[in-house]
Amino acid sequence: MGVTMQTREIFTILVLCLLWYIVSSSNNVVGKMLLNDFPYPMTVTMVQLLSITVYSGPFFNMWGIRRFVDISWSYYLKLIIPLAFGKFMASVFTHVSIWKVPVSYAHTVKATMPLFTVVLSRFIIGEKQTVKVYLSLVPIILGVAIATLTELSFDITGLLSALAATLQHSLQNIFSKKVLADTGIHHLRLLHMLGRLSLMLFLPIWMYFDLQHVYNRSILATEERGHILALLFTDGVLNWLQNILAFSVMSLVTSLTYAVASASKRIFVIGASLLILGNPVTLTNMAGMGLAIVGVLSYNKAKYDARESSKRKTVLPFTNESLWKSGSNSIPYRPLENSNGSTIINNNSKLAQFV
Repeated sequence: MGVTMQTREIFTILVLCLLWYIVSSSNNVVGKMLLNDFPYPMTVTMVQLLSITVYSGPFFNMWGIRRFVDISWSYYLKLIIPLAFGKFMASVFTHVSIWKVPVSYAHTVKATMPLFTVVLSRFIIGEKQTVKVYLSLVPIILGVAIATLTELSFDITGLLSALAATLQHSLQNIFSKKVLADTGIHHLRLLHMLGRLSLMLFLPIWMYFDLQHVYNRSILATEERGHILALLFTDGVLNWLQNILAFSVMSLVTSLTYAVASASKRIFVIGASLLILGNPVTLTNMAGMGLAIVGVLSYNKAKYDARESSKRKTVLPFTNESLWKSGSNSIPYRPLENSNGSTIINNNSKLAQFV
């Protein structure tokens, strides 16, 4: 019975990962096609935020996802609103990057996320890393540098937008984990909350920058309106599904497994974009992409090793043997006793009883 359940869970995770890779690749390809014909990244972002807001409520209720938890207004102002602001900023920068440069290059640049995560974690929460973690960043930096120098369709706006999107996603990851830990809110409800709040914050910005341009274009080019609307709708649905699948995989696996799955997804997206969109690429450029991805996988392994080492260091000082050998009397030890005063010896116990 246990083996069957484990096999079923592994099969479920594999299916979800495969669907995640397919949907994410399709979303990036459709997004690139859309932005080539409709160069308004803010409007594409608006449609995606609208999709998250409209589809999530009914779907999550039908799926039985638990409702929102009570969050104070001060907490909203301190963390939730900045997260919502960062969400639409990351989306806008992402769309600008895939509009200006090939999808494969944009995702190679996004492989620098571990670098941003290490730096931000050091300055925001004071987290230090091991030497292995720092060394794993070297192939990421070299790989992105090689890909940048050999990119045939290089554009400085696309590069800076991809880096800005990666920075925003890194901040999102750090503070989203904090919100989930502080509030106990379901991760999919947090996605819905941030999508809805991002939509409200972004609406006036979109109206100021894009509304008039989109309206004028729809009046002047009525023959292509159906094609653009179909791509916008498809992009919105695919983006929403991608978020659902990503959060579902994250809820079922460890953080290391998710990080490896995410890196593998990036390989899948790069390969699919090269195959379907057919943007020109050199062997050196592909080697740079590959080196960056290998660096991401090395970073994930180094982080896992650091966590396991930290766990061992936490447990070992509290064993009986360590205290006896050190001769420490800072914490008195008293063996368990029966009511008649005889000592109970439990060979299976890993920790002593301290009073």
